[in-house]
Amino acid sequence: MKIFSSMAIIILLGIALAVSGAFYTVNEAQQVVITQFGKPIGKPITDPGLHFKIPFIQEANYFEKRFLAWDGEPNQIPTKDKRFIWVDTYARWRISDPLLFFQRLRNQRIAQSRLDDILDGGTRNVVASHRLIELVRSGIEKDANEKLEPIKYGREVLSKEVLKQAAEKAKDLGIEILDFRFKRINYVEDVRQKVYARMIAERKRIAEQYRAEGAGEAARIAGEKERQLRIITSEAYKKAKEIKGKADADAARIYAEAYNKDPQFFSFLRSLDAYKKALKKSTTLILSPDNEFLKFLEETKR
Repeated sequence: MKIFSSMAIIILLGIALAVSGAFYTVNEAQQVVITQFGKPIGKPITDPGLHFKIPFIQEANYFEKRFLAWDGEPNQIPTKDKRFIWVDTYARWRISDPLLFFQRLRNQRIAQSRLDDILDGGTRNVVASHRLIELVRSGIEKDANEKLEPIKYGREVLSKEVLKQAAEKAKDLGIEILDFRFKRINYVEDVRQKVYARMIAERKRIAEQYRAEGAGEAARIAGEKERQLRIITSEAYKKAKEIKGKADADAARIYAEAYNKDPQFFSFLRSLDAYKKALKKSTTLILSPDNEFLKFLEETKR
């Protein structure tokens, strides 16, 4: 009896294990490929929920349905104009065909390795085919002052070119590359100092240009100020001379009118003014008796 009980327990445990291995769950972020003796069978399972498989014979292989990150290693790459630069990149990808992915790559670790080859190779091809200025400029900017060197491509266009080349190769692996970007571009250390020196010299040249333009503008303003000052002074001098000439003419006219009304009285007043200016308390005059200056003094004595 005990033997039958033990066998019943073993049978029940086996059934329980078989039933538990017959069901598997798939959540929203997963997709599954079922294999039988290591070979995939049927279509991939992409719908979330509870699913059935043959226990012990079939196996559920889970793969990510979400977007995955690829972060490249910084590489030293020469550009078309022979500039050695460090290029650091990143990309986003997903498993678009889990069955093909499983057949070609098996797992994400191998997929990351293949993406290293595909994306690094595409980056090298694109960087080596274009000048450095096209990599550091984000796009074909329009410069109002026309100081920027014209370019045919920009970094955005080159990123799309790498993405296009890599996407064609990754498609055969069941992978879709969604996005690719240049994370960082920098000079190698042996030329970085030269570049900095060149940048400093360029900024100094621009600063000197601004200073020269400022000095020229200051000289122009000073010259304009001097010209305006001379014009104002000349106009003022002219106006003063006109006023003075008019005043002298009015004075002469008044003197003439006064003289014409009573010449003798006018001569007398002018002589008095002359006496007032010429004669002081300590003044001594030595004149001949018939001098005109003594005319009214002689008449006063008489």
